[in-house]
Amino acid sequence: MPMSTLTITAKGQVTLRKDFLKHLGVHRGEKVTVDKLPDGRIVLKAARPKGNISDVFDFLKREDGPSLSIEEMNKVVARGWAGKR
Repeated sequence: MPMSTLTITAKGQVTLRKDFLKHLGVHRGEKVTVDKLPDGRIVLKAARPKGNISDVFDFLKREDGPSLSIEEMNKVVARGWAGKR
């Protein structure tokens, strides 16, 4: 794979080309991590969420009662899509 050269802006920023973002599997608004290596190199990786899928289940619990029913969840989703909270 040939080496690529990027340009540093006046603000000290670097813009990654679309092919790099595609290679990392990241999209607009997502995060990447950067590790500094002792020899002056850096390693750029896509930041992936950590945790288990089961972590989201507690999100549906209420302190004052049972979890939301499917019907209640659908109402919340419908209000969210309509821009209401």
